[in-house]
Amino acid sequence: MQLCDTHCHLDDKRFEEDFEAILDRARNAGITRFIIPAAHPEDLSRARELAHKYEEIYFASGLHPNYAYLYDEAFLEPFLEDEKCIAVGECGLDYYCLEEALAQSKLESIEKLKQIQKEVFIAQIQLAIAYKKPLIVHIRDASADSLEILQTYCDELVGGVLHCFNADFQLLSLAKKGFYYGIGGVLTFKNARKLVEILPKIPVESLLLETDAPYLTPHPHRGKRNEPSYIPLVLEKMSEILNVSKENLVGLINQNTKMLFGI
Repeated sequence: MQLCDTHCHLDDKRFEEDFEAILDRARNAGITRFIIPAAHPEDLSRARELAHKYEEIYFASGLHPNYAYLYDEAFLEPFLEDEKCIAVGECGLDYYCLEEALAQSKLESIEKLKQIQKEVFIAQIQLAIAYKKPLIVHIRDASADSLEILQTYCDELVGGVLHCFNADFQLLSLAKKGFYYGIGGVLTFKNARKLVEILPKIPVESLLLETDAPYLTPHPHRGKRNEPSYIPLVLEKMSEILNVSKENLVGLINQNTKMLFGI
C-alpha cells in the first residue's frame, strides 16, 4: 500500500520533537506522500523548509479563514512560485468560532469578519486560477455561502478538494465541477452518522484520504495527537461502508490524488 496524506499539518510544533519517528511510522503504514496545507502565515516557512528537506513532502500556500484578517497576497506569492508548492489553501469560510475570531481580529462586528472571510476566500480562488493550482477548501458552518462562491469560480479552477468534508448534501454538486472530498478520522467517530450516510453518495473517483493531523484523531486513538500513520484506520472504515476492498480503494484514491495534485 502506498497512499498520500493529502492534509496534515506537519509544520505544527507538536511534531517537532519526534518528527523522524512520525515519518517512519507513516512509511511503515504505507503512507509515502504528505501535503502540508497552509493555515497561519507564521507556519509557511516551516512547511516549505520541510518540503525541501524531504522528497515526499509537499505544501500549499494560503490562509485559513480564521486568520483572514491577516491576508497579504504579496507574502503568499513567493511561496506559490516554489516548485514544491502544489496547491492554494487551506482557504474558505468558517463561521463556527466567529466570536473568538472577532476578538483576535479586533474588527468591529461579526458581519465585517464574515465579509473579510468571503473577500479573502475569493482572492485565494483567484490566485489558484492564476497559478493553475488546485484549491484546498475549509468549510465549517458556512456551506451555503461557500457553495455560492465556489459555483461562481469553479469553471475556471483546475480543481479542488473540500477538506474534512462536512457531510452537507448540497456540496455534493461540486463533484461534477472537478472537486474532491477529503475524508479523515471523523469517519470513524461514533457520532459520524451524517458522514457515514453520505459517503456512498460521493463518487469513488472523487474521494481522497487525509488526517488533518494533529487534529481529528480516528478511533480508537481519540484524545491523542493525530498523525499520518493512522490513515489505514480511515481506509478500513471506508472500505467497510462502501463494501469495496481496501486494495481497490487504494488504487482508486491514488489515481484521484494524482489527478488533483500530480503526485
